[in-house]
Amino acid sequence: MHTPISTLTRRDFLKTSATATAAGALAASYTGVFAAASDTIRVGLVGCGSRGTGAAMNCVLSSPGVEITALADVFEDKAGECLQRLKNDQAGREWSCSQDWKHSAQVKATRDRCFTGFDGYRELLKTDVDLVLLATPPHFRPAYLKAALEAGKHVFMEKPVAVDPVGIRSIIASAELAKQKGLAIVAGTQRRHQNAYTELMKRLHAGAIGEIVAGEAYWNGPCVRTYGFYHERQPGWSAMEYMLRNWYFYSWLSGDHIVEQHVHNLDVVNWAIGAPPVEAVGVGGRQWRVEPQFGNIYDHFGIRYRYANGAVVVSMARQINDTQPLVTEGLIGTKGRASAGRIDGAGAWKWDGPNPNPYEQEHTDLIASIRAGKPLNEARRVAESTLTAIMGRMAAYTGQAVSWDFALKDS
Repeated sequence: MHTPISTLTRRDFLKTSATATAAGALAASYTGVFAAASDTIRVGLVGCGSRGTGAAMNCVLSSPGVEITALADVFEDKAGECLQRLKNDQAGREWSCSQDWKHSAQVKATRDRCFTGFDGYRELLKTDVDLVLLATPPHFRPAYLKAALEAGKHVFMEKPVAVDPVGIRSIIASAELAKQKGLAIVAGTQRRHQNAYTELMKRLHAGAIGEIVAGEAYWNGPCVRTYGFYHERQPGWSAMEYMLRNWYFYSWLSGDHIVEQHVHNLDVVNWAIGAPPVEAVGVGGRQWRVEPQFGNIYDHFGIRYRYANGAVVVSMARQINDTQPLVTEGLIGTKGRASAGRIDGAGAWKWDGPNPNPYEQEHTDLIASIRAGKPLNEARRVAESTLTAIMGRMAAYTGQAVSWDFALKDS
């Protein structure tokens, strides 16, 4: 018997979540690479918010022979809204650059294939889907990834992939499980599938700017409540439901915005340097977004990361309205400087080729790898980039220097 969402407390939820995870081995027998006797790849979406809906649209638009066949969300209304948008070819255009934006014909999910409640994802995993899109709040990612792999499903998972070191260790273990089972895992770090970045990295790794000795990473912008992340409390909502519907503003669900959002920029820096940092020190605070209805996350962070080769990277993440936005990365080497699609110095270069929508390209690459029998596995590297952001948060929250070894192994 399920506890009604309107009466569920956070203590009840954590107990239920732990039980579900322990029981979540999901002895499903389906282990096919994709649908037997068919080139169609059946996709299930877990997490029916705006990004999940967008990811489902990107997935079906990325490749032929892809169908959305099942949905799951804690909330029935979110699953219903998602299905309605997926069936509407006029919805979701913000997620595509394509002029031919028609996805509804590839949406085969129906109301009876919409699974809700905390066990909804488990019901979806029992179906014949080949690929699962994980777009729930980040807190759930480690357990859901493990369950999906144990059920024999390929996975696309949004970033970040965890909110704490325990979750990161779970993701790393799941990366090994996917390798053993021949399953694909692609993460929502779309810059890894964006031509301006991939071509830049080829040059950086070939020594175009020499050894990287310093860098900068920024995600300075407005409060996410400006974009509809905040939902006023409604009659009948428990504290648990309020937090789940406003997950971004609670660090136990989102990891704080340095983890949920700034992970993109930190991933680029780690990619360029070729390894995660060894130490983080930093500051942060909650000075502008102070109202209690906006949870407990900070509104600004300033972190200094140190890498094993001595490189120092300055990181800033801010969510304050009416301020100058800055979202970018920069790298300084012994022979020049680099940023997205550009190198300045002796080997000056600028990307001027095509730039397909990376939100679709990441799915194109994932599906191509499944069909080729050479599954991509991005879990370990996105886990390391997520832990980089978690280290920064830990340093800002505590005022202490946080080492990579402590964050990964001891915390």
